[in-house]
Amino acid sequence: MAKFDITAEPRSVQGKGASRRLRRAGLAPAILYGAEKPPQMVSLPQNVLLKHLDDERFHSAILNVTVDGQTDQAILRDWQMHPVRTEVLHVDFQRISATEKLHMKVPLHFLGQDVAPGVKLEGGIVTHLMTDIDITCLPKDLPEFLEVDMSQMHLNHSVHLSDIKLPEGVQITSLAHGGDDHAVAAITAVRVEEEAPVVAAPVEGEAAAVAPAAAGAPAAAAPAAGEAKKPEAKKPEAGKK
Repeated sequence: MAKFDITAEPRSVQGKGASRRLRRAGLAPAILYGAEKPPQMVSLPQNVLLKHLDDERFHSAILNVTVDGQTDQAILRDWQMHPVRTEVLHVDFQRISATEKLHMKVPLHFLGQDVAPGVKLEGGIVTHLMTDIDITCLPKDLPEFLEVDMSQMHLNHSVHLSDIKLPEGVQITSLAHGGDDHAVAAITAVRVEEEAPVVAAPVEGEAAAVAPAAAGAPAAAAPAAGEAKKPEAKKPEAGKK
């Protein structure tokens, strides 16, 4: 497991104004609590903290946090980032005891996805349903991540929590408490959407001829060329033959 040593400075002033002044000075406000000790308000350099937060291992590691020459083992319990700027607003560190089990989220690493029969031979795609899971263990048994082997999976198959191989002393919290054996990844078929048929637009000049037929009325036949309408015969006037 990766080792992270953090040196923090104590701070006595609290509140939003004090936190803003710290951040303007390139520091991030934080709190260290737990292990039956009083909470301690501290601050850390922003650049150091941002570098650590970019490292996946930092989020599931046992940290050595030193304040005023005294070192406590702790875990990263929570952090908040500024919604726009690359700036840490606040960090929570929880002290741990070597003899007490802890709950911790660890990332999942998916192996063998490209060579799985469901992908390589059967044309499926991989769907990750979880990216991390909560585990229970003693600090000495805490893994950086858990591996999910997908190399033998076929199309329409899934891998569940109970399929994950766990190191000694590690339990999946939900399963240990009788929770559901949820799927963490699956190989599914590629969905193909059928395109709607394209209807050609009528050629200019055809609209008038098509309109009567579309309305259900037969079109009137045009007179033949040269054919004139015959005049009606006049009735003879009375008294004349």
